[in-house]
Amino acid sequence: NVHASLLPKYRGAGPIQWAVINGEKESGVTTMYMCREIDKGDMLLKDTVTLDPKETGDSLHDKLSMMGGTLLLKTIDQLEDGSAVRIPQCEEESTYAPKLEKTMGNIDWTKDAVSIERLVRGLNTWPSAYTTLNGKTMKIWQCDVLPEEEGASKGACGEILEVTKKAMIVQTGEGRLALTEIQLAGKARMDAGAFLRGYKVEPGTMLKAE
Repeated sequence: NVHASLLPKYRGAGPIQWAVINGEKESGVTTMYMCREIDKGDMLLKDTVTLDPKETGDSLHDKLSMMGGTLLLKTIDQLEDGSAVRIPQCEEESTYAPKLEKTMGNIDWTKDAVSIERLVRGLNTWPSAYTTLNGKTMKIWQCDVLPEEEGASKGACGEILEVTKKAMIVQTGEGRLALTEIQLAGKARMDAGAFLRGYKVEPGTMLKAE
């Protein structure tokens, strides 16, 4: 089997997305033997990749897909010539990456800005992160964590503090997020600037969990 993580970390169905959500600095692929328990078989080879600062679940998936194909061919060569070495997994180092559910994307604005930004990237493009704006579901495709400004006033969690030409600035439980690419229900995915030219949003508007 080719598994999309550096085993024994991230066993399970969602290793790619959880690596992004949890803020891992690197990920990779592992070739392994199958066994009756989930992703616990002996390992053969690994290949590692460093995550980009704006890595998404989709972009990491594509990188690991290419790496996995190359690593599989190398593994088969070693199995054929007898040089392959079975490496048991260390249970103490294991972590679990559960299956993704749509409800995971329902943003809790009381969480900190860094965690929300990672969630947005990790769930891009499925199941996607979302909230509600004036009672309508709004998906968030891209956002940026803004630096703290000493003495700056804070709003309520989920409050749109400022509307600029290119973004909506939102208060989180800790820090602020600039929403830069969004998709309101029934509308196309677009950058926030284009959206704001056709949809008026006032500062003080609250974004709420669905």
